[in-house]
Amino acid sequence: MLRLKVNGVERTFDGDPQMPLLWYLRDILGLTGTKYGCGMALCGSCTVHQNGKAVRACVTPMRRRCRRSNHRGLSPDGSHPVQKAWMKINVPQCGYCQPGQIMQAAALLAGNHHPTDAQIDEAMAGNLCRCGTYQRIRGAIKETAEEHA
Repeated sequence: MLRLKVNGVERTFDGDPQMPLLWYLRDILGLTGTKYGCGMALCGSCTVHQNGKAVRACVTPMRRRCRRSNHRGLSPDGSHPVQKAWMKINVPQCGYCQPGQIMQAAALLAGNHHPTDAQIDEAMAGNLCRCGTYQRIRGAIKETAEEHA
């Protein structure tokens, strides 16, 4: 039996340790904000935090013991600085990729409080947005960094 913490709540899992974290979050816990995109860790839609680092839930097996959170784990009421900047800049268009984008941006800002455009582009390169809101994503990241300067 695996013991883990998801969004601050202690959980147990006694299923297949090779099962991708994405299916545990979506199908067992009902945390459908974490999206399925490609299933190969290429698009970033399933990005979550594992021990504070951004990982792709579609290829992360359950066997790892750790703390995990999805975008609601940052702040269920949307008060995390990245979530607030996302709303202020009006980043989402269709919104499908946004949970993964937010998690990747939060991980970037946790390790680099003042990223350059190049650093933002590099960190966010693995997260695809079919609607092309990349300028607004960068703007929200910069907004968050400026507010916490």
